[in-house]
Amino acid sequence: MKTVNFKKMLNFRSLALASIVVLASVFVSCEQDEDMIVPEPEMELNAELDIEETLTRITEDPDFFPTLIEGDVQNDETLKRGWITKRPTFRNLTYALVKTRLFWTVVRNELTIFAPSDEAFNKFLKANGFKSIRQVPKETLKTVLLYHVVEGKVRSGDLTNGFVPTLNGAAVKVDLSSGVMINDASVEYANIRALNGIIHIIDEVLFPPTQNIVEIAQSLPDNFSILVDAVIAADLAGILSGDGPFTVFAPTNTAFANLLSDLGVSDLNGLVAAIGIENVKKVLLYHVVSGRVYSSDLPLGPVDVTTLSGGTFEIDVTLPGIKDFNGDQSNLIPSLLDIQGTNGVIHVIDKVIVPEL
Repeated sequence: MKTVNFKKMLNFRSLALASIVVLASVFVSCEQDEDMIVPEPEMELNAELDIEETLTRITEDPDFFPTLIEGDVQNDETLKRGWITKRPTFRNLTYALVKTRLFWTVVRNELTIFAPSDEAFNKFLKANGFKSIRQVPKETLKTVLLYHVVEGKVRSGDLTNGFVPTLNGAAVKVDLSSGVMINDASVEYANIRALNGIIHIIDEVLFPPTQNIVEIAQSLPDNFSILVDAVIAADLAGILSGDGPFTVFAPTNTAFANLLSDLGVSDLNGLVAAIGIENVKKVLLYHVVSGRVYSSDLPLGPVDVTTLSGGTFEIDVTLPGIKDFNGDQSNLIPSLLDIQGTNGVIHVIDKVIVPEL
């Protein structure tokens, strides 16, 4: 069976990662119609303006936005007036691009931006206790903005269910089951074409992960207290808190308790005494692979995966599960997949997988 290194599997359906820098820009209180139609066809209009110029023109010129929407809007004055009164604006987003020095990133690169409107930013500011965009710290704003940008021109018709990497490093989740959802945000206007990219206007600001893998595990002691103690005992906390990125198949406390019982020991100290600290470290690294591997990227059918321990395990999402060196199976827990951290992703499993020791 062919062994696969997950680093080579992170193309995510040709949707190159990029940086949704357009997120923090607009604070306009105009309401948007909940039933706004998402135009599918590629926009050939407005190709002479870059992304920033397009957002600015939409904000400043009431007559400009309707020209970006295909269909009868351009010729029907009643519909045209309706679009004008409900058009999104992007003052906060354009301000944020300047404040974070991401302006030239948006102007000079070919990008796709999930652009929160001013209305979306108003909700973001209120929820986080800010009176204006000027109060948001620059580094926080930069991290958030980059989470809204994807590399290359990605139209709505190119999207598939799953995860798309952003310039932030973390990925946004695409759900096409009802319209187009990006994480918890709805795409209200799609495929607005600019000279150097595509704009999809969304109704919420997207929030990137803020904790690394170890911090996430520490924040969930009911699930991972034994795993965290083992990581610390094996002196791996520093590595797994580093840049990575990593994908961790994380056994629950119950999974570790079952392993201890099988070995006839009662706690972590007993495990160390039974197999030695170096083998504990090897077991832990057997659950870690390089790169960010989301559930939508896991291969169909059995594939051998190389881990940081140097060993391999077999994964098959049709089961769905993992088979270790001994052929014992651990199941992926569907409700606990794709937990994103700043330096990787966690998938929770129900049994400790064991390498050759």
